[in-house]
Amino acid sequence: RSLMRGVEQGRPEGVLLGGNAALGLREAGGPWAFLGLWEQKPVFAIDVSHEDAPPVPADAGSFTDLRAVAGLLPANEASILAHARGMMHWRVKHRFCGICGTAMETRSAGNAMSCPGCKAQHFPRTDPAVIMLVVRGDHCLLGHSVRFPQKMYSTLAGFVEPGESLEEAVRREVMEESGVDVGRVIYHSSQPWPFPASIMLGFHAEGLSEAITIDPEELQDARWFSRADLRNHEALGFGLPRADSIARRLIEDWLNA
Repeated sequence: RSLMRGVEQGRPEGVLLGGNAALGLREAGGPWAFLGLWEQKPVFAIDVSHEDAPPVPADAGSFTDLRAVAGLLPANEASILAHARGMMHWRVKHRFCGICGTAMETRSAGNAMSCPGCKAQHFPRTDPAVIMLVVRGDHCLLGHSVRFPQKMYSTLAGFVEPGESLEEAVRREVMEESGVDVGRVIYHSSQPWPFPASIMLGFHAEGLSEAITIDPEELQDARWFSRADLRNHEALGFGLPRADSIARRLIEDWLNA
């Protein structure tokens, strides 16, 4: 969770504490990291999740799930908070060396970890995931995952495996989840997704086959939807991804092409 104000009013904004308030957080003893400069001032992230009552001023705001309100934040604030969340998750999950088990030591202002035992260096990592809108003629392929809200359909997605190109990952994931063959793969855009540590790489992909065979462990349903279906999705009784998501951008850009 991230410190924000204005959440209850529907206008969330990130809170940057300075002076004594910031020193109080630092003295709480949690992991920290230097994030960079904001308006020529240094910005740090500090993890206070171990505190039952984090030492923040009463009027500073409240700790809010970033994922729930990211779409309402200004892009620059969302980026800072995403960076902070990703760094703190990495610090908490890498307290011990994965090679020898020794407790790690902080380096580079919290942006690296060093093992005093085997001397290994550890750095923040981001796991790449592909997310793709498969298009065949005037229809696109959307699926309903077991993790989705009821009746919501979205693009297919999955993690890139070692040794794969991004294009190969797109084709493999689509085949595994839906049984559809994919031809051309065209890069569209990306979106950081620090939940916990990913970046979503978006593509439009050409569907070469029509028959669908779903993997029930991944999808409860998958269908071809026309542009008319998507424009009238509420009347037809199904939902689409959030407006701020890369999945929705992939859909909207194809829909309006």
